[in-house]
Amino acid sequence: MSATPKQRQQREMFSSRWAFLFAAIGSAVGLGNIWRFPYVAYDNGGGAFLIPYLVALLSAGIPLLFLDYALGHRYRGSSPLVFRRIRSWAEPVGWIQVGIAFFIALYYAAIIGWAGLYTVKSFTKAWGEDPDTYFFSEFLRFDDSATFSTTFVPQIALALAVVWIAAIVVLAIGVDKGIGKISKLFIPLLMVLFLIVVIQALLLPGAATGLDALFTPDWSALADGTVWIAAYGQIFFSLSVSFGIMLTYSSYLRPRTNLTSTGLTTAFANSSFEVLAGVGVFAALGFMAVQQSVPVDEVATSGIGLAFVAFPAIINEMAFGPVFGFLFFASLTIAGFTSLFSILEVVVSAVKDKLDLPRKATALGIGTVMALISLALFSTTSGLMSLDIMDKFTNNIGIVAIALIAVIVLDWVLRRIDEFSSHLNAVSSFKVGSIWRISVVNVTTLVLGFTLVQELINLIKEPYGGYTTGQVALYGWLVLAAIVVGAFVFSLVPWRGDQPLNGPPGSDFGVDSDIRRVLREPRKYQDAPDKQNNEKGAAL
Repeated sequence: MSATPKQRQQREMFSSRWAFLFAAIGSAVGLGNIWRFPYVAYDNGGGAFLIPYLVALLSAGIPLLFLDYALGHRYRGSSPLVFRRIRSWAEPVGWIQVGIAFFIALYYAAIIGWAGLYTVKSFTKAWGEDPDTYFFSEFLRFDDSATFSTTFVPQIALALAVVWIAAIVVLAIGVDKGIGKISKLFIPLLMVLFLIVVIQALLLPGAATGLDALFTPDWSALADGTVWIAAYGQIFFSLSVSFGIMLTYSSYLRPRTNLTSTGLTTAFANSSFEVLAGVGVFAALGFMAVQQSVPVDEVATSGIGLAFVAFPAIINEMAFGPVFGFLFFASLTIAGFTSLFSILEVVVSAVKDKLDLPRKATALGIGTVMALISLALFSTTSGLMSLDIMDKFTNNIGIVAIALIAVIVLDWVLRRIDEFSSHLNAVSSFKVGSIWRISVVNVTTLVLGFTLVQELINLIKEPYGGYTTGQVALYGWLVLAAIVVGAFVFSLVPWRGDQPLNGPPGSDFGVDSDIRRVLREPRKYQDAPDKQNNEKGAAL
């Protein structure tokens, strides 16, 4: 039996605000919260860094998060569909977001696979007495001389395949029954596991030394502009804003949803977890420094080196190392999965909307293609090299650039920011006004523009990370080019189905009918109970 037009237009929804909140927090709380924030704070003024961090959160992070929520909730679609409904020529902006998510998902899955393997290896401390040599030479069999290796590492390939199968299954099940239910299980579990990790770290000899190194304020750092840029960068990347994730998730919210309250909860939950991670990581690093009789700055590091080299070394010195290792790497794995679901959903939702395909078929088809590419690139001996370069270019150039482009298109060109402000105020308890507009249009434009120019200058001056020109060109510049070209190519593909695509500027054409009803009579629905078994609540 063929689907009727009414059925084809029906969009999935989270069954409750809590399901969305856990999914949104799960997306925001990822690997970077654990292995990036502590070192960024330590390297940029210690305790004093919390001041620019809070300023960045309030003046850029939360305002951009609100904008994403308003876009997705108002136009009820994936990134390309939302921008297509705003103005037809803006559709490529949405596809660029999809392209960035596509490439991030490819390598993000690999890191989750590594964390999963290390969760098991923690029981036997399989890395031995030299975690550095083990990780690079034995675990990854890293070959930095090859531009593209065809030598596969069996255990990496197997772990990566398992990660992709799990992710595809969750997305195929659906937004609420898949992502929502898993997030409601994983996020509380992550919090419990990581809280135990932090408590264990705080009980280690030397923990206070590490915390002193992290939180002792260097007030002179506040006069350094790079410290403020670092704060904005940390907030920007950790909140998962402006590259399709929160926009896509908010499109699955019920028409009567308190957007700003939900956004504030997500933002502060994410930042709280980052501070908690800083406490746990530096307590452990303080222990390591005392054991080796060296200053904390000699053991402090971030990223992959922190997780897969420094922490195994710490685990080796601990009385209950295997337990601590299991909890730490299990936390990394769970945090990685909740973020991967959100990144992959950006791609699946876009293809599903564009081609009017069933969710299961889209998740299976797109997921399989991405899994094969991911296996080919990141389960080989050159995997770390390609991952490092792709991460640098998609995050520091791609995400920053598309966020800047989106703000310029939405306000500087189309002058639609006030429309989204009105949408937020119509459905939310916490109202936004001129301060929000200034934050989105002026503050973030200046910060993102400065950051983008600086990154481009640095990358043009010399190949990133000491890699060859060919390696950087293939996994960096060519990836960015593929995203841009692909965005325009996919924009030319006709939309299937009977969904409204665009209308006159300022019209409600393309806005969901239930959304229009709430916007036109906000007081009527503002205080209605948000229960599924309530007829009005279920309809809205």
